[in-house]
Amino acid sequence: MKRRNYIPYMILLTAPPLILCVAGLSLLYGVKDIDFAAVQAAVFQFNPSNVDHQIIINSRLPRVAGSLLIGGALAVSGALMQGITRNYLASPGIMGVSDGSVLAVTVSMILLPQASAMEQIFFSFAGSALGAISVFGLGAMLPNGLAPVRLAILGTIIGTFLSSSAAALAAYFQISQDISFWYHARLHQLQLDQIQLAFPFIAAGLLAAICLARSVTVLSLGAEVAVSLGQRSGLIKILSAAAVMLLTGSAVALAGKIAFVGLIIPHITRFFVGADYKWIIPCSGVLGAVFLTISDILSRFLNYPFETPVGVLTSLVGVPFFLYLARKRGGE
Repeated sequence: MKRRNYIPYMILLTAPPLILCVAGLSLLYGVKDIDFAAVQAAVFQFNPSNVDHQIIINSRLPRVAGSLLIGGALAVSGALMQGITRNYLASPGIMGVSDGSVLAVTVSMILLPQASAMEQIFFSFAGSALGAISVFGLGAMLPNGLAPVRLAILGTIIGTFLSSSAAALAAYFQISQDISFWYHARLHQLQLDQIQLAFPFIAAGLLAAICLARSVTVLSLGAEVAVSLGQRSGLIKILSAAAVMLLTGSAVALAGKIAFVGLIIPHITRFFVGADYKWIIPCSGVLGAVFLTISDILSRFLNYPFETPVGVLTSLVGVPFFLYLARKRGGE
């Protein structure tokens, strides 16, 4: 049996124990070491007066749940973007999608300072759409603007403009302290009620991505092939963009901008499982969840006893990976 025939099955079959393993490590290790017995007792026999139980339930459990959901959402979002655009440098963090969400959340905090978590999620959806439309719209108007490197440069420029605008607004309206959460991706500030609100949107985005996987595979082969097979490419792109909006908007609303997960993981997945998005989508979700959770665990020890924003860890891997892709595949 060929390697790529069985590796997707291996990834999906080992996903539950692998996720449980990294989740367990995330619950056990941090600034304060807590043994397994205390973790087990906190989950099944929670004692509000026990400090270790409070740390597990109110800090580490939301953190691990959030990192798994957000990592999977960003990875699947990046895979969809790369599939429908045939651009191997596409990802939410590079194409202005995440920066648009941050700007929209900033605006919501200015206009609606008492906005609920649900309202912020909807603002984040709108911002992700704004970022994507700005980048791809401008790229379509420029000569060869949709080429991978050109589009990545456009995304970086527009993303910088959007994030700088958000920072300027936050400074002018004196909400920099409040909005700093969305710039530094502080997973340790996540709360279970926030995750419960965002979960249906992430689940809907993941389900839509899985349903669209076969069509995205055809689309990734080129517009001519898709048309010859009778596929409604415009509709597939719109539905895929909606899934990207749900996934990225929810992720940013939960934990702020986390770069490079949506770029790195789809490429690693594609190397192992091939070009069929029937496998790329679910396997990217699994590997993205594991990658971000491991990055979060390592961020706790990079500058011990102080925590480093998880975005620093993902960038340490992502920047060299991006430069490699820009050199090797940027002209495709």
